Amino acid sequence: MRLFDGGRVPNARRVRIFLAEKGIDVPKVPVDLGKMDHRTPEFAARNPLQRVPVLELDDGSHLTESVAICRYFEELHPDPPLFGRDARERAFVDMWQRRVELELYLAVQAAFRHTHPGMAGHEVPQIPAWGEANRPRALAMMALLDRELASKAFVVGEQFTIADISLMVTLDFLKPAKITMPEDLSNLRRWHGEVSGRPSAAA
Repeated sequence: MRLFDGGRVPNARRVRIFLAEKGIDVPKVPVDLGKMDHRTPEFAARNPLQRVPVLELDDGSHLTESVAICRYFEELHPDPPLFGRDARERAFVDMWQRRVELELYLAVQAAFRHTHPGMAGHEVPQIPAWGEANRPRALAMMALLDRELASKAFVVGEQFTIADISLMVTLDFLKPAKITMPEDLSNLRRWHGEVSGRPSAAA
């Protein structure tokens, strides 16, 4: 088993942080996105979408999509549980995981990919107006999360889950997307400071 990793990009970080929280060590193969290593025929044979990360299993099959990779490791190593401890909690983890991805991460990603000059060769066509249109969406979702975190330690409740990992890597992605978290979102800022202090955040 080996993990084709992509450095600081959010989805690659999400898997590394998840593995660190679990205490799992998987051999990693670096993929240099700047050099377009993910666009080579060799990499495309592992993932036709040409994206990282990719988990190569011992039987030679390839698992892509960061959340799917995390779910695989959750099944193999259920403790500590990062997808929830029972049916109710797992459902709420899934709900908040999707909310973070669909309402915040995709908006931040669009702002980055469609407005950053360095992404012109990656996002074809690059549509700056679409990137700008997503900035207000990101700000609105951050405000919603700030309200939610007024009464909770973590996104889903009192347990750290994959929803927290997804939100952390998304907020860390604000800087390259040139989106600033509003100063008045004190609950979100408190939460971000706390989860960023976890040892896994450095993975």
